Amino acid sequence: MSQSTLSPGVTPVSFGGAFANDESERARFVSAQRRLAWRKRLLPVVAIAGLIALWGAVVAIFDVQPFIAPSPWAVASVLVEKADILLANLVPTATEALLGFLLGNLVAIVIATAFVYSKAAEEAFFPVAVMINTIPVVAKAPILVLLLGNGMEPKIAIAALICFFPTLVNMTRGLRDVNPQALELMKVLSASPREIFWKLRVRNSLPYLFSALKIAASMSVIGAIVGEWIGSTSGIGALIIQATYNFDSPLLYATIVVGSTFSAVFFSVISMLERRLLKWNTARAN
Repeated sequence: MSQSTLSPGVTPVSFGGAFANDESERARFVSAQRRLAWRKRLLPVVAIAGLIALWGAVVAIFDVQPFIAPSPWAVASVLVEKADILLANLVPTATEALLGFLLGNLVAIVIATAFVYSKAAEEAFFPVAVMINTIPVVAKAPILVLLLGNGMEPKIAIAALICFFPTLVNMTRGLRDVNPQALELMKVLSASPREIFWKLRVRNSLPYLFSALKIAASMSVIGAIVGEWIGSTSGIGALIIQATYNFDSPLLYATIVVGSTFSAVFFSVISMLERRLLKWNTARAN
């Protein structure tokens, strides 16, 4: 009786085969995702290892003098032997970069919001922001040192200025370029300006904001280091100057490695936050 109610060609066996096929497809999908994840992890490691091997080969083949370009092994030795000095100088640089990152991006977000709601403010002050951004960092640094003294303040200010402009541009665009249909629907539903801002404009701006934050994460470290070149006795920038004047090439390279590693870790943290907070945007990002 129950057998006769089934459609032609559909049997309990065929149902079992369909379930088996679904499980097989799911297993293949999971396996492919794992391979892709491992590929993303391994390829940068392989690329870095290849570049280090090439660096060592060039130094050995052309017999490059150590004070010009040390071998990777000499740099690794300094990283181990002078780890305490390198880490002690990383702390002020990291502090300046983080505080500058927070300050520059916060100010940029506030001004971008003002630009979106006031066209006159954007027309008046955006050209000023462009002009400030065109001034080279090495020219801004001495001015800020004269204005703010020789402490951490000018380094934080330089890092903030470097972070400011990319976030201002991206955040302004993200807040403004909302879907017109979604905006009209919010108005039809009698949403308040505050609800439109938080539920539509801010949500739309987050991918733009994180794109700017990833740029700012690296640039803030550069700003802090450049600031330390102008009259500082501690930090990665000061250690670079000291190693350069002493022709201590292994220490110079080791210092650069430490600064670059911190910048890469900072960038990775922002990328991780982006993946966790913007899961709804993952498909479009990929």
